[in-house]
Amino acid sequence: MRFSLVNGLVVTKAAELIFDVDLEQFEEKVLIASKDTPILVDLWAEWCSPCLVIAPILKQLIEEYNGELKLAKVEVDEDENMKLAGRYQVRGFPTVLLIINGEETARFSGAKSLSFLRDFVEEHSGTSA
Repeated sequence: MRFSLVNGLVVTKAAELIFDVDLEQFEEKVLIASKDTPILVDLWAEWCSPCLVIAPILKQLIEEYNGELKLAKVEVDEDENMKLAGRYQVRGFPTVLLIINGEETARFSGAKSLSFLRDFVEEHSGTSA
């Protein structure tokens, strides 16, 4: 995990690696940005229990990858975000997409273990923590 000093406080780079995104920002922050770094897209909803279960596990995974993987969080019930779920033909939540070079390369649905997430990313991106 990378750190920086802000006003004398140590701050992790997690905020740069895990971020909220909406329909309007998706092209730039996910599709274009995925040409530099693979991005997991977590399509989730506040009312979804499995979404709340997997959130800290995804955070831990991103921390392990130390900047080699990012996480974009899409709250599907906010504004026009459900259109993203429609675009990617999402049938349930959470659904996590792996975007590399602007394209979806793999996906899974439901809450999964950290070991599953590690294997998923390594298998579909060739990147390991």
